[in-house]
Amino acid sequence: MKDSNKKRDEYIDSNYGLVHSCANKFRGRGVEYDDLFQAGCVGLIKAADHFDESRGFAFSTYAVPVILGEIKRIFRDGGTLKIGRSLKEKSRHAMKVKDELAMELGREPTISELAEKLGIEVSAAAELVTVSMPIISLTAEDEKGTVQIDVPTEAPEEAISERLALRSIVSSLEERDRRLIELRYFKGLTQMKTAEELGMSQVQVSRREKAILIYMRKSMSL
Repeated sequence: MKDSNKKRDEYIDSNYGLVHSCANKFRGRGVEYDDLFQAGCVGLIKAADHFDESRGFAFSTYAVPVILGEIKRIFRDGGTLKIGRSLKEKSRHAMKVKDELAMELGREPTISELAEKLGIEVSAAAELVTVSMPIISLTAEDEKGTVQIDVPTEAPEEAISERLALRSIVSSLEERDRRLIELRYFKGLTQMKTAEELGMSQVQVSRREKAILIYMRKSMSL
């Protein structure tokens, strides 16, 4: 039982990077990142509790769907999004500043102008404005009855562009960093196994992985 608990703790301690990776997929959808990460951690714990190593696949392979499932649960509440109180307050402040800026300029400010006034990034300002927008139903009533609303989706070329950008960033990493990312996210090895492959300690892998992911996220947002 002791060994089992130790293994469970190792799975949890070594895979917070997976939670960050999954949570980042849902940024900008009206839920605070802290809430996404917290839900992902619940998924990570559930995965650690039920993972069966004897089946022969990596823990990350089993954990990712469980983590994503817990994060998606946040968005399922009678068809509406759950928005954190802190984000709502920030959004209300942003809209107040937006109205004041509109009075100064004599027109609606752009997102860039609002971001500059708030002292935040453009993407963050866009998120705050989006939170204040009313939820749009996928069906609507017109004089002929109920009609379906077409919702624009991300163009395939945009997804391809992101993958190419990610590949370019990975290829630009130093050899050991690139190898670390390949072992962790392409081969699905645990931090402990990755440490053995690279001749590092698990703690060193954990710290380095976090630093690499921060660098990659910043590079993708440029």
